[in-house]
Amino acid sequence: MMIILRNHVLISEPVLISNEKNIFVNSHIGFVEMENIRNFCIIAHIDHGKSTIADRLLQKTGTLTGRDFQDQVLDNMDIERERGITIKSHAIQMEYFSGDKKYFLNLIDTPGHVDFSYEVSRSIASCEGALLIVDATQGIQAQTISNLYLAIENDLEIIPVLNKMDLDNAMPEDVKDQITDLLGCERDDIIEASGKTGMGVEFILEEVIRKIPSPEGDPDAPLQALIFDSIFDSFRGIHAYFKIINGTVRQGDSVQFVATAKKYFADEIGVLKFKLEPRKELSAGDVGYIISGIKASTEVKVGDTITHVDRPCGKAIEGFEDVKPMVFAGIYPVDADDYEELRNSIERLKLNDASLTFEPESSAALGFGFRCGFLGLLHMEIVQERLDREFDMDVITTVPNVSYIAHTTRGEVIEVHNPSGLPEQTHIDYIEEPYITAQVISKAEYVGSVMNLCIEKRGVIKNQVYLTSNRVELTFVLPLAEIVFDFYDKLKSISKGYASFDYYQSGFEKANLVRLDILLNSEMVDALSSLMHKDNAYALGRKMCVKLKELIPRQQFDVPIQAAIGSKIIARETIKALRKDVTAKCYGGDITRKRKLLEKQKKGKKRMRQVGNVEVPQQAFLAVLKLD
Repeated sequence: MMIILRNHVLISEPVLISNEKNIFVNSHIGFVEMENIRNFCIIAHIDHGKSTIADRLLQKTGTLTGRDFQDQVLDNMDIERERGITIKSHAIQMEYFSGDKKYFLNLIDTPGHVDFSYEVSRSIASCEGALLIVDATQGIQAQTISNLYLAIENDLEIIPVLNKMDLDNAMPEDVKDQITDLLGCERDDIIEASGKTGMGVEFILEEVIRKIPSPEGDPDAPLQALIFDSIFDSFRGIHAYFKIINGTVRQGDSVQFVATAKKYFADEIGVLKFKLEPRKELSAGDVGYIISGIKASTEVKVGDTITHVDRPCGKAIEGFEDVKPMVFAGIYPVDADDYEELRNSIERLKLNDASLTFEPESSAALGFGFRCGFLGLLHMEIVQERLDREFDMDVITTVPNVSYIAHTTRGEVIEVHNPSGLPEQTHIDYIEEPYITAQVISKAEYVGSVMNLCIEKRGVIKNQVYLTSNRVELTFVLPLAEIVFDFYDKLKSISKGYASFDYYQSGFEKANLVRLDILLNSEMVDALSSLMHKDNAYALGRKMCVKLKELIPRQQFDVPIQAAIGSKIIARETIKALRKDVTAKCYGGDITRKRKLLEKQKKGKKRMRQVGNVEVPQQAFLAVLKLD
């Protein structure tokens, strides 16, 4: 028997009804009221202890048994565990008793790296509050501020938590000063905690219940549910994760996805525990999943709205802003026959990583592939590794570059994502490149080194603010192309790991750019072409030629490797031919006998060079990416 109650969340078959109090009792769940739901996420800079705090919260609420538990339990990808970073946001529901009331806490653990900031923005849009974790040994860093502003823009209730209080080098008083300056809160509002020892975890749960508001929404209104994530299951189709803003959805309902106008049956709905737990019904404020047997990955879009077919909502929920890729690279299958399989793999990966963009392209050197947009170099590396591990796809990635705007002499404006898409030099009036505003927070002693690095990268300093006597926030304007490769690594190196870095795109400016081409045996390898500032072209061209000489195997003929700007060759290396000793059989006699054989060999090698093909091995493409 199904019973619907106003302003309550009916989760499974009830066993006792009390109309006087307008509540119901469930044999498994207990009292469930909409005001007993809390949706919150955990935000912080990289390595400030988000996933460890999440572990302690799951243990404290009994969500995990001892058998299921492992460190960073929400980081369920091998690659996350190996690197010690969170790549995906992970949602999970906890049940917690406070006094005589049972609360349902929907927690989302988010990544900290700037390359995965889109994951954070989607998680924040699904919550009413956030735990702001700050490392007591490091203090406030760039991504702390960036994620905090994102949360404030979405009107989230912020609970500051000072983590790693058990460490000997913790600086609680100094870091509390930084937090109070940033948030304008009282010192007593800051919770002292340790993800390692479990200190302060119970207090965090009580503060979540006390401070974070319960979700607002009308369970009787037409259904409006926001899709914030999805995954592909080869057996059951796509699982879409959603938060219900208004309305109620039941198992077996006929639902519609607004953006695609596709209609489905809700074969299974449920909540996101450690494993998916089916429910009969979910209502306003709930976070859960829906399985409808959808097989085509193009039919589910993150940010879409789910509604009922027979009683649709008036308008779709405002989804998320379209993500703007920062870095572009070509991804090609090693075997050309795997092109369709690569397309399917990228489409399925995009379900789980909405910040990935892609479109088909072709290359003379590599055949058919895809031009992919990433939020940064780490994001590109992770996507490449996930394609290999999760989909068993062997791929070649071209030199990454950013997008430019080319203005032609005819007055046309062309957006260039690929160096081969650049018009002829004679037709270009000028080129604009993207610039970013970068915030670097560092110890005062490293300010000189950080400034030198940014000036080397064509940066201009805009602002310098001392947050405390020993911590400085530097604001620079830099070309995006200059930070794509090795900027972050060098910044960490010169600051002994203390500097933190965050950036956002600030617009386009005119730049003196050229296209650097690599020629093998006088033929251009378009996959190795790159757009760059003229001042850097010679040095990089020289390095690429030297590196390719080491990696390309020797042929039966001389292979020239040239770096060119337009028709001008700026660097050259030659791979010497493998030589057979054709004069070995000539013993004694006149020298002209040997010369005759050598001349014959020379003609053969010349003819071979004209028809010979030089294949570039995959490690050569990868090595070019890692050029310092």
